[in-house]
Amino acid sequence: MSDKKEAADAPAKKKGGKMKWVLIALGGLVLVGGGVGGGLYATGALAGDTEAEASGPRLVPKSEEKRAESKDGEGGGEAPPVGEGGEKYASTYYAMEKEFTSNLRDSVHFVQVGIAVSTHYDDSVIESLKTHEIAVRSAVLLALGETDEEMVFTSEGKRQLQKRLTKAINDVLKEKQGFGGIGNVYFTNFVVQ
Repeated sequence: MSDKKEAADAPAKKKGGKMKWVLIALGGLVLVGGGVGGGLYATGALAGDTEAEASGPRLVPKSEEKRAESKDGEGGGEAPPVGEGGEKYASTYYAMEKEFTSNLRDSVHFVQVGIAVSTHYDDSVIESLKTHEIAVRSAVLLALGETDEEMVFTSEGKRQLQKRLTKAINDVLKEKQGFGGIGNVYFTNFVVQ
């Protein structure tokens, strides 16, 4: 009888031993999965933050717009509510210090322009522009050199030139920094001789 009792106990021990290993394996998977998930959350991958978002400029809402200070040192008043008085995002302007002078394509005339740029992004776009100013100046001069004489005498031609200069500057910034961010180019000076 004792043989039957030992035979009945033996399979039960084997079954309990398998269950024990299954539980240990599941516990290990939970620990490893929790560690991986915690690591991903800590690096921002699960929170929706990607490296491009973290390292790229951010749009500045109009409510955070910097106001020029008045002569008495106080701010220019409160920002208008979002959606009133223009666009949803604040604009930051930067005037390039030196003017650009270039010959016009297939012409004896040349053009001299002063330009300023605007962006709806934070100051990192302007800082990138300053950092890569030599490459940006070169791109602007190349774009000016490809400009026809007829283009600089009409308002529509000047608007097209603004778009070409905006693209040229953004192309340089994308190449150098991975992000453009310039919304428009404005002429602060425009002379054709």
